[in-house]
Amino acid sequence: MVTTGRNGRFTMTDRGRAALLQSPDRLQIGPSSVTWTGTELVIEVDEWGAPPMVTPVRGRVVLTPRAVTQTEVWLTPDGAHLWRPFAPIADIEVNLTQGHGWRGHGYFDANFGSRALEADFSFWTWGRYPLRDRALCIYDAELRDGRHFDLAVEITPDGDVRETTAPPRTRFVRNPWALRRETRADPGTTPRPRLSLLEAPFYSRALVETRIDGETTVGMHEALDLARFRSPLLKPMLALRVPRRARWP
Repeated sequence: MVTTGRNGRFTMTDRGRAALLQSPDRLQIGPSSVTWTGTELVIEVDEWGAPPMVTPVRGRVVLTPRAVTQTEVWLTPDGAHLWRPFAPIADIEVNLTQGHGWRGHGYFDANFGSRALEADFSFWTWGRYPLRDRALCIYDAELRDGRHFDLAVEITPDGDVRETTAPPRTRFVRNPWALRRETRADPGTTPRPRLSLLEAPFYSRALVETRIDGETTVGMHEALDLARFRSPLLKPMLALRVPRRARWP
């Protein structure tokens, strides 16, 4: 995922196998692509917005890492789910035809897995918070077997990644679908959402303000309820947000 400090989201379309082209430095899906140049991650976008704003979304996003890490985190004891913080601290430039254009700070990470998320997890929250001299990434997950996975890592601008302690988990206001949300915050303080990016019955993504080690910060936060996601009443909603195109010339 690539995130920015402002609301610059777009939706990609699921396509068939013929739309996929892949090489060591490039991934192309239909008309959109992601290319690693050796110093920059260049994302070329040629898509359509999701309902109700079904309009063309075209342009380029360029992410320049301050450093690229080799860190790999197991999210389950058997390693079936992994998290890779490739570039937790980066600079980003966005130019989209809809009039969105800016520069700021960003990050690049990814999740990998050999099983469906809902097969192993009931709920998780994740957050990435820029601090004065580092970035803090937090994973708090509840597994379906009742175990918990709690992780806090701090990353320096030169790419040093180390596990650390973080303030207590603190709940804050639910999203419009009554999805519970929580993140880390100094005792006596309560996080608060600053900008909603995506709200669904099982998922929330927003810029959230919190206080960590005495420092106020605004970072990217997500909450994912896999128990809700497993519901057969909710899964059909994804087809509306991410339309499918079986063929690609």
